[in-house]
Amino acid sequence: MTVRPSRVSAPPELPHTWQPVMTRVVLLGLAAVSVAFFGLIAVLGAPDWQRHDRIAIGCSGVVFATVLVVLARPRAKADRTGLTVVNFLRTRRLEWPEILGVHLGAGDPWVLLDLADGDTLAVVAIQPGSGRRQALRAAAELRACVDAYGTARR
Repeated sequence: MTVRPSRVSAPPELPHTWQPVMTRVVLLGLAAVSVAFFGLIAVLGAPDWQRHDRIAIGCSGVVFATVLVVLARPRAKADRTGLTVVNFLRTRRLEWPEILGVHLGAGDPWVLLDLADGDTLAVVAIQPGSGRRQALRAAAELRACVDAYGTARR
């Protein structure tokens, strides 16, 4: 069953960016804590640890922090010409006419876009896990942009 985002009378003022703010704050904070924690362990570790042991532990903190920073990347930025979707590892630029539909199904982890080429693209930046009401509102705003600037009229 698909939950259709409610209609918004007008699209948001552009340029507009959607991103899970609290998720980003938590993940970037954890990344900083990871570097500090593993760095502290590397410096204050057992006296019999060798230099390579300390370096490996410090690098582990950097690796964990890098993963957390990648998880904090998702955002979607709309402007007059289209939408830039930044997911974990990929960025994709879409012109408004390329987007045919905006869907947020019950139980979906994030918004899905139906594209003119028959493909579907996830917009990880708009996710109910960060707040169901905010996700529905953001999906409705995105749909209003598609309706206003794209050729896919409902």
